[in-house]
Amino acid sequence: MGRTVTICLAMVLTLSACRQDVLVVGGVPAAPRALTVSYYGGSVTVSWELAPEWDGEAFRIYSRRVTDTDFFFIAEVTSCIGGFCTYEDLNVVQNQTYEYYVAAVGSGSETATTAVSVFVPTVTPPPVPDLPFVIALDNANYLTWGDASRVGAGDFSFYKVYLDDGGTTFLLGETDSEGFLDQRAGNGTTYSYFVTALDADGHESLGSASASGTPRPDYHGEWIYAWENVPALSGFFFQTDETTEAVVDGNGTGWDVRMESDGNQWWLQTGAGVAIHDNGGFVTTALKCGVGADFNCTDVSVAPTINYATGLFEMIPQTTYVIRVNDTDGVHYGAIRVEFVGFDQSDPIMIFDWAYQLQPGNLNLVSPAGN
Repeated sequence: MGRTVTICLAMVLTLSACRQDVLVVGGVPAAPRALTVSYYGGSVTVSWELAPEWDGEAFRIYSRRVTDTDFFFIAEVTSCIGGFCTYEDLNVVQNQTYEYYVAAVGSGSETATTAVSVFVPTVTPPPVPDLPFVIALDNANYLTWGDASRVGAGDFSFYKVYLDDGGTTFLLGETDSEGFLDQRAGNGTTYSYFVTALDADGHESLGSASASGTPRPDYHGEWIYAWENVPALSGFFFQTDETTEAVVDGNGTGWDVRMESDGNQWWLQTGAGVAIHDNGGFVTTALKCGVGADFNCTDVSVAPTINYATGLFEMIPQTTYVIRVNDTDGVHYGAIRVEFVGFDQSDPIMIFDWAYQLQPGNLNLVSPAGN
């Protein structure tokens, strides 16, 4: 912005007319707008919007504790994106209230916002999470841990899951439940993990103890999600070999059973021509006991012939459910043993082993591989 001045130029022997030119002398910049300040995770973020009249001026940020007399210049910002500007102040002390204002800097003048205050709380992170338990799957690891952090912090917010790679750590993801599925883990490699907890102000706890898991090729260790949350991965179809994907879309018709959950209970819904033995399941220690099994191994080796029903059946961990499938070539019998029910982040998940008898009418429950 400038002010208009009149300049008269005299020429030799001729007096020219006077003309008006624009001379910029000490323009007054437009003030920033919509100043906000917020605290999270040990720092204060100062944000504001550019005024419509903004003409490329830089901004100066001033701050003080409310117990101070004067404001102090703490930073200058010269780059903004999409009409918005931000600055992160890491030099704050806990249990203090700070005030901030921002000024646009012109040629010899500043135009400032009003001051906005924010309280920096005492840093009290949640308790350290419990040691994770790792379930090794086929090309995946599933982590679960106790709820000590959630119970021990009234302002608990979420967890962070880290991969510990020989002294170098990588953030894998965040979850608000005590469960996390790492689908980037590959078979034959050992992966170590630890978990931290954060409160509503972004204060992060120390890491839990480290736990490891080694994914391995296996015809078991299947997992499906609840139809209500991830329908495309909620159906299961007994396959004749393990090279064909058994997890299918629960919205279609090509599933034998579909997992459903309300977050408190987990059920299997039977599909067309499918029924589950109506006894609440058999408590077992393994899907199948074979050579080298523990002396107290318990399985369901022969399928019952009667008392099958359709509908919803609650799934209980360490329980085997016998399933009857009416296929085009006759009746086949299969079994699902639930290893674990829980959450992958916020989505209910069930991990299970399964077996399917290829010969119609045969009651012997053998694995698809025949071992």
